[in-house]
Amino acid sequence: MISTADFKNGLTIEVDNAIWRIVEFQHVKPGKGGAFVRSKLKNLRTGAVQDKTFRAGAKMEQAPIEKSTMQYLYADGDSYVFMNTETYEQIEIPGDNIQNELKFLKENMEVQVTLFNSEVLGIELPNTVTLEVAETEPGIKGDTASGGSKPATLETGAIIQVPFFVKAGDKLIVNTVDSTYVSRA
Repeated sequence: MISTADFKNGLTIEVDNAIWRIVEFQHVKPGKGGAFVRSKLKNLRTGAVQDKTFRAGAKMEQAPIEKSTMQYLYADGDSYVFMNTETYEQIEIPGDNIQNELKFLKENMEVQVTLFNSEVLGIELPNTVTLEVAETEPGIKGDTASGGSKPATLETGAIIQVPFFVKAGDKLIVNTVDSTYVSRA
């Protein structure tokens, strides 16, 4: 059991038969009445984000989340097969569970798979990945490095905004957190 005094960003708790990750929290001590904790929680099963308020000192269960490094092998219909890099055990994850991560997922990429009592909750990609530009409009003479951007389709099918000087075949470093261009590789 943990209390609201133990809250920190990234901590996983079990509330109302759901697994939640604390995105942010704030201790509030009003002039009148008891203290409380305002928090923003993300449901690890559904991905929904919810604001929740707890009384100061309220107790709840900490969810025992395990993370293991796994390598993405291949897609099998609507499922995706990952292999544990230590035990070589393979698991299948339904595409619905990792919909947002699929746009940056490439074969043989290592990811963190999040497990709760052997139930797969999802995957965490590295913060940046290197991907090749599959298709983009050609740059026009006179375009500058600092002015404007254009859409580019990456090898995984993701579409991001890139500077005008990027052309098809370039390898780019992409931020997976906010789907933005970082630099050329």
